[in-house]
Amino acid sequence: MVPLLITLGVVLVIVVFFISIYNKLVMLRERYKNAFAQIDVQLRRRYDLIPNLVETVKGYMAHEKETLVGVTEARNQALAAAEAASANPGEPGAMQALGSAEGLLSKALGGLNVTMEQYPDLKANESMASLQEEMKTTENKIAFARQSFNDSVTSYNIGRSKFPNVIVAGTFGFAEASLLEIDFDEGERDAPKVSF
Repeated sequence: MVPLLITLGVVLVIVVFFISIYNKLVMLRERYKNAFAQIDVQLRRRYDLIPNLVETVKGYMAHEKETLVGVTEARNQALAAAEAASANPGEPGAMQALGSAEGLLSKALGGLNVTMEQYPDLKANESMASLQEEMKTTENKIAFARQSFNDSVTSYNIGRSKFPNVIVAGTFGFAEASLLEIDFDEGERDAPKVSF
């Protein structure tokens, strides 16, 4: 009778141990999904601001139609990629597609900003200044949300890779999550060079 109780006690401890590992992995997975939801909120705000920006600029830059079309197309691609990523945050293909689309959108917006510099009346426009300030604020919020998401994904991946967690993760389908890395051109990552 005593050996049976000891065996049942050991089995119970092992079961409780694996249940706690499972629950911890669920918690870590939900944290990174919540962190992605914060990115999604900021990206959608950005996507909503872009048509207003294009409309404001359109009157001043009538002959810069190619730039405006490029921004609109890049926005639409990024929006589609964000919707796909929202359906499955952390999935490698979705994260890579979103990172690529966001890189293209950032490049298109950068081209728009360079073009806008040639229009002093546009730069002086109050609604344009307000939109640019909102865009800067939103870009900063996206950067912070992306950092939080990547930190949460890293914690999850470390948690699922530890032993014996890896056994539970493999058994219950806790797949590795991917970071959200924005694809920039190599020149965009370089700091500006200042010389006197």
